[in-house]
Amino acid sequence: MKRDFMTGLAPVIFVVLWSTGFVGARYGLPYVEPMTFLAIRMVFVVVLMAAIAWFAGARWLTKAEAGHSAITGLLVHGIYLGGVFTAIFQGVPVGISALIPGLQPLLMATMANRWLGEKVRPIQWLGLAIGLGGCVLVLHDRTMLGSGTLLGWAASVASLIGITLGTMYQKRYGGQIDWRTGNLVQYFVAGIFFAIFAFAFETRAVHWTGEFVFALAWLVLVLSIGAVTLMYWLIRRSAAAGFASLFYLVPSVTALMAFVLFGEKLDAISIAGMLICALAVFLVNRAPAKA
Repeated sequence: MKRDFMTGLAPVIFVVLWSTGFVGARYGLPYVEPMTFLAIRMVFVVVLMAAIAWFAGARWLTKAEAGHSAITGLLVHGIYLGGVFTAIFQGVPVGISALIPGLQPLLMATMANRWLGEKVRPIQWLGLAIGLGGCVLVLHDRTMLGSGTLLGWAASVASLIGITLGTMYQKRYGGQIDWRTGNLVQYFVAGIFFAIFAFAFETRAVHWTGEFVFALAWLVLVLSIGAVTLMYWLIRRSAAAGFASLFYLVPSVTALMAFVLFGEKLDAISIAGMLICALAVFLVNRAPAKA
């Protein structure tokens, strides 16, 4: 009974933790450029994951497993995180930065049909379409076209592609990989990726303010260690469409956090959109996809 309760609670915890990543990025990015921020974050994460793997006596990866982990790391951490942080740094609103990756459920369901052999039922397609509409309602009052640069919007689209392909790849090839050493390889490769871009295109100046240190610590411990580990646990145990539908809730939770922390507007239409997103996730997960 306790195990069933924790299994049901895990998606809720994941959505809340994942949503805080967008808020953490907004807190930290005024004091550092995005690739530099992420490269520093990866240094701390790699040290922590190495310690976790060593103390736990985690099994080291085979050459093939290391290759799969490296590809997942480039997609999920390199392209997705790099895209989100670049988009916010380039002026794309935090809520919109959460909304664009919110297109992932529809994209992933289509790919799951073809790549993983998961049959997505009509009621699930309906839920996915409803969820997309709910996400738009949640952020209906944000000025989309007047904010952000072309690079920022391109980076946001890249983040959608990265998280979609990365989670699909992890589900197909990463199910039997030890999460501790697998994540260690992923973060190490992502760190190299961010460092190359930081040295090539940024000044690498860092202002070590209290807000930046807090944002860095939160993103390292809560997001990279906690939320990502929980994400891979859910990917392993869920149908692709069902897991991806959780991302419909991220814009809603991010909007709530932005309302509390930054005073951003939250009206009746946005609240209605949140309820629609919740209904969509219920419909998608009510009838699990058949293999």
